[in-house]
Amino acid sequence: MRFLPGLICLLPLLSPLAHAELIDDVNDRGELRIALEANTPPFNFKDDGKLTGFEVELGQLLADELDVRADFVVTDSVDLLAGVESGKYDVAINHIALTPDLKDRFDFSAPYSYADAQLLAQKEEQPRPLMLVQTLKEEEPKAGRPVSLAIPFQKGNPAFHASLENALQRIKGDGRLEALSQKWFGADTSVAPKP
Repeated sequence: MRFLPGLICLLPLLSPLAHAELIDDVNDRGELRIALEANTPPFNFKDDGKLTGFEVELGQLLADELDVRADFVVTDSVDLLAGVESGKYDVAINHIALTPDLKDRFDFSAPYSYADAQLLAQKEEQPRPLMLVQTLKEEEPKAGRPVSLAIPFQKGNPAFHASLENALQRIKGDGRLEALSQKWFGADTSVAPKP
C-alpha cells in the first residue's frame, strides 16, 4: 500500500492521452515538417535542385496559415507514411488518396484536390507501397473516376486536426487554392467534380 500514492501519480503519465498534442509540438518547433517524394510533377518535384509544384506551394500556404515555417523533407515511398505514423514528420503532402486502409491508420484533412485516378496511375512506372497508385492496384481504376487527395497525420490529435482544417478552409475560402490549382493543372481541382 505504501507505493499506491506514487503509482496513482504515475497513471496520468502512462495514459495514451498524456502525449503532447501535435499542434503544440509544431508551435514549439516553429515549423511544420512536411514529407514528400519530390518526383511527381506537377504535384511536387525538383526544378534545378529547388522544390516546387502544387503540393509544395500548398504546404507553404498551410505553414503560413499556422504561423510556422514549412520544413519540407524529401523522402522515399517506404519512409513517407511510416514517418508520419511514427511522428518523424507531421504531415505528408504527396497526392495521397483517402482510402479505407489509410483512414484506419491516419487522420486526414478534408480533400485539397480531386484527381483522375487513371491519369495518376499511368504516371507511375512501378506502383509504390502505400501511395495513391498502390492503393489503386487492387481495383483497376475506371476512366474519369475522381480520387480525393488529402493530408494524413497521426491519429489522436484533435487540436492539430482543427488547426489544419481551419488553415485549409481559409486557403479555399479566399480563392488561393483555386488559383494554385489553375496555375499547376489549368483547372480548379479543389472542388469535387459533379457526377
